Amino acid sequence: MIRTVLGFGYLIFAMVFLLPFAFVALLFHALGFRKSMKVVVYRLAQIWAKTLIPVAGCKATAEGRENIPRKGGGVCFVSNHGGFFDIIMLLAFCGRPFGFIAKKELLLVPFLNLWIYMLGGLFIDRKNVRKAIGTINKGVKRIKAGGGMLIFPEGHRSKAAGLLPFHAGSLKLATQAEATIVPVAIKGSYDVWEKNKRVVRASVKITFFEPIDTASVPLEDRKQILCDRIYAQIKQELGY
Repeated sequence: MIRTVLGFGYLIFAMVFLLPFAFVALLFHALGFRKSMKVVVYRLAQIWAKTLIPVAGCKATAEGRENIPRKGGGVCFVSNHGGFFDIIMLLAFCGRPFGFIAKKELLLVPFLNLWIYMLGGLFIDRKNVRKAIGTINKGVKRIKAGGGMLIFPEGHRSKAAGLLPFHAGSLKLATQAEATIVPVAIKGSYDVWEKNKRVVRASVKITFFEPIDTASVPLEDRKQILCDRIYAQIKQELGY
């Protein structure tokens, strides 16, 4: 119980404490310093994530960070989604700014909604097809402009259900932008909170695989064969 109180207490405190710095960065972003300010906001979030890991009592390891493209165009990280701690691990070890598509309900969560927006996140209304397509198109434009985006192709947290099937068209954001894809496997994040409904000591591992150039993949293979390839790669790493 003490670790749970400390973990969530620090999570909220850090988000609130760092918020003024992020707002200043956003102001400079609006004044035209876009690229540099995106990095600043990401670094603030990275500090938050890296300090949260030991507070939660977790042992975190990262492999394959050399596979993350540092320069030269947009990138999509395609990851499994076992628990809420996945985002913490990605922020801590990804090493470059990225946004992600979040369900519109998160707009109602104080502080979290602001951080999602400032990190470049996009809120999607899955019940409105027209709006959802518009959100996807915004993500495609960001990637083409050299940004990074994160995709959880399972659609929601798998929790204890293993690796769930990838949704049809889940890689559309990456394939339409002809982005470089970096498959990611995160193991152990479910154990941190969801497993016992309290924060416990856990070992969490994140693995970044070799990047895939979607532009070099034949058009007919991008929808299913590419999806199956990434699914098999992540599943093998997770040991399912």
